[in-house]
Amino acid sequence: MTARPEIVCLCGSARFVNEMRAVNRELTLAGVIVVAPSEADQSPTPEQKAVLDALHRRKIDLADRVLVVNPGGYVGESTRGEIDYARAAGKPVSFTHPL
Repeated sequence: MTARPEIVCLCGSARFVNEMRAVNRELTLAGVIVVAPSEADQSPTPEQKAVLDALHRRKIDLADRVLVVNPGGYVGESTRGEIDYARAAGKPVSFTHPL
């Protein structure tokens, strides 16, 4: 590889962790650098959620584009905020499923 690989930030509901893992694997095997939401075994505290949300926005800043993992077209409030943030930053946003 001589050129810098594309960087894609995955966004989506924590309920789609298995789907995000599959998309991550597929993109990584295609030579894409993938940044994704953190995974937790339990629900974060409000303070931890604020930290995780801010960290994920920095991941969006690093990415060339955002891919929303949204089986069934579902986009929750938190993910909608990430989409708005990405678009405001000029990042292309695409979806795994139609809205």
